Amino acid sequence: MTTIAAESVTARRLILVPLRVEHADEMAAVLADPELYSFTGGPSPTLQELRTRYERWIAGSPDPAVSWCNWVIQLRGPRCLAGTVQATVSLAGEPEAEVAWVVGTPWQGQGIATEAARAIVAWLGQQSIRTVIAHIHPSHQASAAVAAAAGLTPTGQLQDGEMRWRLTMTPT
Repeated sequence: MTTIAAESVTARRLILVPLRVEHADEMAAVLADPELYSFTGGPSPTLQELRTRYERWIAGSPDPAVSWCNWVIQLRGPRCLAGTVQATVSLAGEPEAEVAWVVGTPWQGQGIATEAARAIVAWLGQQSIRTVIAHIHPSHQASAAVAAAAGLTPTGQLQDGEMRWRLTMTPT
């Protein structure tokens, strides 16, 4: 069984750059707004918490059938980090990926999350992933709009209080 590693993914206004521990310095400010956690809960991460988290994510999943792919969203202009995208890829059985995204408050409402989500779904399709899943709080209309724009549809199934969204891609 092979693993899938995050690679740079280019979109019109942004580049998804594979996560590095050094990104924590800039991302601590991007992720500092407590409003970002109104649906997911918890406080904003400190710089040290973010570094520790990124080290763990970069080390990878202890399950050899699971790949953790994490990116920062780097805008082309002005060149800065604006958020993150992640895909937890399971290669056991039918290959599937669970995706998530977060965009810092100053960049919300500009289509950045939509562009990043579409780019990651397209990249996953190139990796022969056929099913993409996202879990979104039922009241989080902005994330629901991003998921819909990336081709996912709600399944009607709630898991831990979040709606399960799904996209089944056909092989090309």
